[in-house]
Amino acid sequence: MTNKYLYLTLLAMLGFKAEAQGQEEGNAPRLVVSIAIDQLRSDYLEAFAPLYLPDGFKRLLEQGLVYPNASYPFAPIDRASAIAALATGVPPYYNSIVGQQWLNRETLRPEQCVDDAKYAGLMTTQTASPARMGTSTIGDELKVATAGKGQVFAIAAERDAAVLSGGHAADGAFWIDDQSGEWCSSKYYFEVLPSWAQAYNGVHAPARKISDATWEPTNYLVGNFSYFMQAGQQHPFKHDFKGDRRYREYKASAMVNEDVTLMAKQCIASNGMGIDRVTDLLCLTYYAGNYDHRTVTECQIELQDTYVRLDQELSRLINHIEQQVGKGRVLFVLTSTGYSDEESADYEKYRIPTGTFYMSRTANLMNMYFGALWGNGKYVEGVFRNHIFLNHKLLEAKKISIAEATNRAQEFLVQLSGVRNVYTSLQLLTGNNENLRKVRNGYSPERCGDIVIETAPGWRLLNEDTQENELVRASYIPFPIIIYGAGTRTERVTLPVTTDRIAPTIARAIRIRAPNACSAEPLF
Repeated sequence: MTNKYLYLTLLAMLGFKAEAQGQEEGNAPRLVVSIAIDQLRSDYLEAFAPLYLPDGFKRLLEQGLVYPNASYPFAPIDRASAIAALATGVPPYYNSIVGQQWLNRETLRPEQCVDDAKYAGLMTTQTASPARMGTSTIGDELKVATAGKGQVFAIAAERDAAVLSGGHAADGAFWIDDQSGEWCSSKYYFEVLPSWAQAYNGVHAPARKISDATWEPTNYLVGNFSYFMQAGQQHPFKHDFKGDRRYREYKASAMVNEDVTLMAKQCIASNGMGIDRVTDLLCLTYYAGNYDHRTVTECQIELQDTYVRLDQELSRLINHIEQQVGKGRVLFVLTSTGYSDEESADYEKYRIPTGTFYMSRTANLMNMYFGALWGNGKYVEGVFRNHIFLNHKLLEAKKISIAEATNRAQEFLVQLSGVRNVYTSLQLLTGNNENLRKVRNGYSPERCGDIVIETAPGWRLLNEDTQENELVRASYIPFPIIIYGAGTRTERVTLPVTTDRIAPTIARAIRIRAPNACSAEPLF
């Protein structure tokens, strides 16, 4: 009998051990690292593959769950609208972040998406908060689900990327100040900058090394490998960062990605992220765009070196975090902001259909047209990018409805050269057909104009007052979604997917609710 009981006891112990192991394997990841790479493109990612390390991009592509055909479900896209959409799982129509800046209807002046005079900057003169983002983020929901125990931090070179990716409830957001070159933050998060961030600034801030920083090709292969053939043989480059714009140039170079990695490692170590069973979230934004936002033709080798250096940083980041937290306990989610700096092409030289659409001139013509209909007055209050803002008070005084005014404007504007389509606010707010969906998703009534003009591809949109000049393109920018770690299967899924499915995918992986406006299905 004794042997029988001993045998049963051993079986029970083995069973409990197996159950415990199963629970451990089934636990949510201890740390989620959400990586947005500004202007990452699949064609460049694949083209420069011969220059990569084995455990950077190659590891992610070979061992991760890869969706190579990703897109954003709205237009237009810039860094701020993309980051907000990734964090909230919804387009600007719901989260209200239509871009890095928009026209304030009250002041008729442009305002930045994260400006907030209520919260002074820390180590910066810039104010900042996520207050203008109208819905919750994945970080917010993690905070709610864990009663505030789950830590949420965001790190980026640019202010809008850091603040928007962190969300409303983040423990902290850090970015590099344009003037001082220090890592900075906002009083929205802290009364004073944390001591660990201050100590880090004292040694490793860009300001400490900018005078000696020189950007050259990482190695001989980068300087001589050329994917771009249209401009002939390219020569290795050498850039120093001097003058008043030195930190802005630095932040729009491959050099800044090392700073993001080092700051991320310091943040993880100083805050003990990923060491307990409560999931933490770290949101990072890297840069893969053209040097100083120039054209590709002007900086071909620089762009190649940017991808090579980015590959090195991803390798360092992943290796470090997996060593600190545990390989099976970290989930990495990587994607792009889905746009790129456009080429300044001279279409006229090659007899490609083109032209310039003048926004201020168009506003004056509309005032003349409305004046002929309803009497003199300034019916158009302002223009911003391709949006026209009508004078609601004047229309109300003249007993003219917004619907009548915008319909009249639409009829007038579609006759102008270079106009492909004209959308009214009521049309975008009430219509929901497939042809309108992307434009509607990128629209927000409190941030956008009463009339949206879509110019023909190849035309330039010019604001004569501000001299803002934009080349209009409708071409698709290919980019991937890559999910790696925490038991994620290795697979390449070629079906097209949209980025609004990333937030609910993370929510499912860490067993919390998706952001409060998100209705998209998880990727798996």
